[in-house]
Amino acid sequence: MAAFNVVLGCIMALLIILFTISSIARYYIKFTLFLVLSLSFATLPIPLMLFRPFDPKNALIPAALLRFSSRLLGIRWKVRGLENVDDSRGAVVLLNHQSSIDLFALAVLWPLMARCTVVSKRELQYLVPFGTASWLWGTVFIDRGARSAHSVLNQQSNAVREHKRKLLLFPEGTRHLGDKLLPFRKGAFHVAMDARAPIQPIVVSKYHFLDAKQPRFGSGDVIVTILPIIETENLQKEDIPNLMEKTQILMQEEFTRTSAETKPRLSL
Repeated sequence: MAAFNVVLGCIMALLIILFTISSIARYYIKFTLFLVLSLSFATLPIPLMLFRPFDPKNALIPAALLRFSSRLLGIRWKVRGLENVDDSRGAVVLLNHQSSIDLFALAVLWPLMARCTVVSKRELQYLVPFGTASWLWGTVFIDRGARSAHSVLNQQSNAVREHKRKLLLFPEGTRHLGDKLLPFRKGAFHVAMDARAPIQPIVVSKYHFLDAKQPRFGSGDVIVTILPIIETENLQKEDIPNLMEKTQILMQEEFTRTSAETKPRLSL
């Protein structure tokens, strides 16, 4: 036992040294912590979730724990535009997609928007036990590009319209850490049109502290901006291209503005 404690102490000391002096080691250590903490905090409340499966409120406890783990990793969040949230009706919520740590952004937003449901790729459902927890808090899983995805999204249009759900989608479809948002896909806009529901754009500023190519995972500030809703009630299907362009321009402008605000200032 004594030998085990010595070996464990040496390993911990080595990890601390590497974390301090190497940005590469810090990147992998912090991402490992992110994965372990996220998996643990998201799945520990599963027994409580079983009492009310597929209920968005099941995510409140994991979200609180994830916000705590985010602070442990040195990420500080600021939310703007709360006055633009209208919980009296459903909406299609659009969020830019940068990294797997967008999970923290969802944790920040979850208690601020009632009846919020996330749309995610089917593969996540099979990532047990995280996929199980995601299903229990109401995540909608789809097979991208398959006909079944359209059927599922059509069902969610009814939920948005009749049950005032907030359906959260990543319109870019793919995560990236660039300065420009990727072209939006049409799926989310069709859902909004079918539900006659407004679009609620939400912009998360650039993760300046994160770089997969370097690699680097430091600490930093993130601004989450809830933009005013965009009405779709009087629009037709042929208006979708213009609606997509308008939404992307608004989100890109806000992304550029808030990313400049959170960019670390170099000391002279």
